[in-house]
Amino acid sequence: MTTTTAPRSRSGATRSSKARGTQAIGATTPVLALDAGNYDLKFFTGSGHPRAIRSVRYQLPRGRDAVSFSEASPLIELPDGRRYHFGAQAYKYRRQQQTVIENKVELAKLHLYACLEPLAGDVANYSLNLHVSTPDPARNGEDIQAQLLGVHEFVRNDVEFRVHVESVEVDREGMGAYHYAKAQGIIPGQGYTIVVDIGGGTWLTRLVDADGEVIDENIMDRGGTYELATAISFDHRLTDLLGSSADPCIVMDGFRIDHVYADTGLAWADWLDEYLDPWFKGIFQTVKAQYTPYMPRVTRFLVTGGGSHLIADRLQGHELFAVMGDPQFANVRGLFLTTGDTQLCMTTK
Repeated sequence: MTTTTAPRSRSGATRSSKARGTQAIGATTPVLALDAGNYDLKFFTGSGHPRAIRSVRYQLPRGRDAVSFSEASPLIELPDGRRYHFGAQAYKYRRQQQTVIENKVELAKLHLYACLEPLAGDVANYSLNLHVSTPDPARNGEDIQAQLLGVHEFVRNDVEFRVHVESVEVDREGMGAYHYAKAQGIIPGQGYTIVVDIGGGTWLTRLVDADGEVIDENIMDRGGTYELATAISFDHRLTDLLGSSADPCIVMDGFRIDHVYADTGLAWADWLDEYLDPWFKGIFQTVKAQYTPYMPRVTRFLVTGGGSHLIADRLQGHELFAVMGDPQFANVRGLFLTTGDTQLCMTTK
């Protein structure tokens, strides 16, 4: 899961651009796989475990000091002076901005900055190749490439960065998980695979043949775990005890931690199934309706995405279904696999 470091305070800190160095890196350009999701920003350098930063941020007014930052909650400063605090620390301010209710394509550049770290040796001036994913590359791929290609100068956690993105490969979201599952032997050698990727804001499906080619797909702009969380947030069994309305984004956090609302001790685990069952059935009824003509040739349903853990127990014992282990990171792991050269590995601190 998310790797954290001890928080550091911005106050009193000095930017260490000189200490971080500006020497050129080796002949090979490092690769970063980035899956900027509605709930988490996931990134993988090919070394260790993929990392994640909660996809929530706060834009600080110029006269406001930041709370402490860390690698899991980075503080970004742009050349024009705008500052954004990402991750769990953003909850310490009022009126956070949640990616799940925004257009994450428009935030591609900011999300990249949040995930970039110094290379080994504290190098913060380097070139980079990116491999990213988005639900609909045909619609948004060119926009994402235009935002990310080129030179980027910014300050992250008081370190001055200058990163030259030399290339940006944009893949279909969910297909990284497919490639990762195939490498693990989860995908049969024959027949069709239906990838069901359940994310924070959206869920989508891809119908993939034995050659790995997408032959049909369905992208639902709504219906991810945020919709489930929104339904739960209106339930009086929660709101009456809170004494106010519930924040769906905090409910989403609770899906990962015992279905408890922040640190209040209020939980919905006892009545979760009242909402989970129709949500789950709605997804798979839609899948079945779309792919009915192909069903006789389907040999695997691959269920992945950060919301898939909510329904994993319902799929146990069904031979056609496979739920990815560590599903939150399956897509970004697969994105890195498809770079085709695991030696292009960026080793961070």
